[in-house]
Amino acid sequence: SETPTLNRKNTMKTRFLAAAVLALASMSTQAADIVDTAVAAGNFKTLVTALKEAGLVDTLKGPGPFTVFAPTDEAFAKIPKADLDKLLANKDKLKAVLTYHVVPGKLVVADINAVKVKSVQGEQLTLDTKGGVMVNKAKVVSANVVTDNGLIHAIDTVLMPK
Repeated sequence: SETPTLNRKNTMKTRFLAAAVLALASMSTQAADIVDTAVAAGNFKTLVTALKEAGLVDTLKGPGPFTVFAPTDEAFAKIPKADLDKLLANKDKLKAVLTYHVVPGKLVVADINAVKVKSVQGEQLTLDTKGGVMVNKAKVVSANVVTDNGLIHAIDTVLMPK
């Protein structure tokens, strides 16, 4: 009579463990939105701060899809501190600069060729693949980071609209 009880306990333990593993697997494979992905990456701190200052966090947490050409912290470091502080203090200009980095839809690097695309800000971005993927004069340093509402392509320079 020991064996049936042991088997029943082992079967219940196995089912519980299987359910727990499936629950954890579904949680870990669920992509995060653009903002959460940028935060988790750790090299977009200035961008995330700028998004908060400009009031764009909720937009980039929205359904999308969006493609974001995301300047890294190193890209923002190329801007003199006084100029960056001035930009962060001017919400309208900051919003224009940040939305210039966003394109509606999902633009996978493999689909990019020499083309112009309209940014959310309204001006055109020039995309090219000669010598690596370029957006205007910024180089894509990390491509096709998938989020649940779009894609992130990390770039090495902050793009400035005209």
